[in-house]
Amino acid sequence: MDALALPLVIYYFLVIAVVCLYGLHRYWIVWVYLRVRGSAKAPHTPEKFPQLPLVTVQLPMFNEKQVARRIIEAACRIDYPRDRLQIQVLDDSTDESADIARRCCQEMSDAGCDVEFIHRQDRNGFKAGALDEAMHSAKGEFIIVFDADFVPPPDILLSIIDEFTDDSIGMVQTRWVHLNRDESLLTQIQAMFLDGHFIVEQTARAYSGKWFNFNGTAGVWRKSCIDDAGGWQHDTLTEDTDLSYRAQLAGWKFLYRYDVTCPAEIPPTLGAFLTQQHRWNKGLIQTAIKLLPRILRSDYSWSRKIEAWFHLTSPIVHIAILLLVTLVIPSLFVSLPLEHVDWGWGVLYGGTFLFLGAFAACTFYLTSQWAQGYSMLATLLRLPALLALGIGITVLNTKAILEAVIGKKSPFVRTPKFNGALVSELDPLAARKKKRLPPGSIELLLGILMSVCFLVAIRRPFTLVGAPFILLFASGFLWIGIASLRESIRQSAINAGEAVLAQTNLTSE
Repeated sequence: MDALALPLVIYYFLVIAVVCLYGLHRYWIVWVYLRVRGSAKAPHTPEKFPQLPLVTVQLPMFNEKQVARRIIEAACRIDYPRDRLQIQVLDDSTDESADIARRCCQEMSDAGCDVEFIHRQDRNGFKAGALDEAMHSAKGEFIIVFDADFVPPPDILLSIIDEFTDDSIGMVQTRWVHLNRDESLLTQIQAMFLDGHFIVEQTARAYSGKWFNFNGTAGVWRKSCIDDAGGWQHDTLTEDTDLSYRAQLAGWKFLYRYDVTCPAEIPPTLGAFLTQQHRWNKGLIQTAIKLLPRILRSDYSWSRKIEAWFHLTSPIVHIAILLLVTLVIPSLFVSLPLEHVDWGWGVLYGGTFLFLGAFAACTFYLTSQWAQGYSMLATLLRLPALLALGIGITVLNTKAILEAVIGKKSPFVRTPKFNGALVSELDPLAARKKKRLPPGSIELLLGILMSVCFLVAIRRPFTLVGAPFILLFASGFLWIGIASLRESIRQSAINAGEAVLAQTNLTSE
C-alpha cells in the first residue's frame, strides 16, 4: 500500500489548493467589505423624478397556497400612487393555490388596485418563462419582483425608485432579512449563510465596482435593461444571475441598496433547504458554462473578470471538500512520506493551508454577524454547526454541479413556503422521480464511515491532528443523513394517512 503514498500526497495538496484558493478569495471579500462598508451605509440622495414613473410589481408563484394571499396583500399595500402601480400575479399553480390567488386578486381589484391575474397551464420556462411572458402586458417602465415568501414593506419602492433618475442604472437590489431567523438551529444557520452573501459579498462587489447579481426577488429592473440584455431566458436554473451578467456585459450599471431591507421566510425544513441549495448550485455552474467564455473575452477589466470567475464557479468548493473526505480513509492506513522527518515542512505547509481554508469560512460568517451587532459568543457557538451543515450538503451539491457539467436538464423546483406552519408537503427533490435509495442514505453511510475514522484517528498520535476535521465531516453527514431519513419517514406516514382518508371519503360517498 505504500506505493499509493505519493499519489495520495499529490491528490491531497491539489484538493487543499482548491479549498484554500477559494478560502483566500473569501478573505479578500471580507477585506474589501471592511474597506467599503462606510460607503454602503452612507445616505443615498439621488435626484428626484418630477413625476413618479409607472411601475409593475410581478409576483411569480407556483402552488403557494400558504403564502399567496399574504404576498398579494403586501404588494397592494406598497406606498405608491395607485394610478402609477400595476400588480401582476404570475400564477402557474396546479392546485387550489390558483383559486386562492384569483379570489384575492379580485378582492384587491374591487378595492381599487390595478391587479392582473395571469395563470399559465404549461409552465414553459418555469419562473423565467412566467416573467418573460408577463413582460408583454407589463405597463411599467420599471419592474419590481417579489417571490411568494417575501413581505415587502410599504415604503420599499419609494426608497429606491429615484435611483433610476440615473439613466445608466439598470437594476437596484435590496437586502434580504429573515422573518423566521430564530425558529430553529437550521434557520439560524441558513440566516448566517445568507448574511454572508448579502452583508459581505454583495456589499463588497457592489461598492468596489465589481459585477454582482440580482437575487431573483426584492429588486427593481428598468424594463429597457431587461430587453436590451436579451430578456428572461430559461436555459439555466438561476435566471436571475444569468440576466444580471448579460445586462452588465451590455454596459448597464447595478446598484445595491444595503440600507433598504425586505423580509422573507427562510426554509424551515431540511428538504426545503436542500431543494434550494440544489437549484442555486446547479444554476450557478450552468451560468458559468454559458457566460464565462463571453465574460473572459470581453473588454472589461481583469479584476471584474476574475471576480466573476470566483462568483460563478464558487460551487466547486463542494466537490473539493467531498474529495477531501475521500482522502480520510486511505490517509489513516497508508504509510505516507509525510510521516518522515524530511517531510515535516510539508506537513506544516499542508496543515497551515488547511487551516487557512477552514478559517476563511469562519471569518466570512463572523464578519456578517459582527456587522449586524449579533453576539459573537452565540455566533462562535453556532460555527461548528454551520461548518458541519456546509460539509453535509456537499454530496447533494456535487451531484448538482455534475448535472450542470454534463448538461442534464431538470425542472425549476420551487422552494416550499410554509408561512409559519409546517404542513404536509412532499419534498420536491424526492418527488421528481422514484429514488433507488432512501433520501440521505449516501450521507448517512459517509457519516458512519467518518465516525469510525474519527475513533481510529484519536488512537494514533500522528493522525490525532486531523481528528477535529474528521469529527466535523462525521457530524455534517450524519446530520443530513438522519434528518433526511426522518423527514422521508414522516412524509410517508402523512401520505399514507391522506390515502386512507381519501379512500374512506370515497367509500362514504
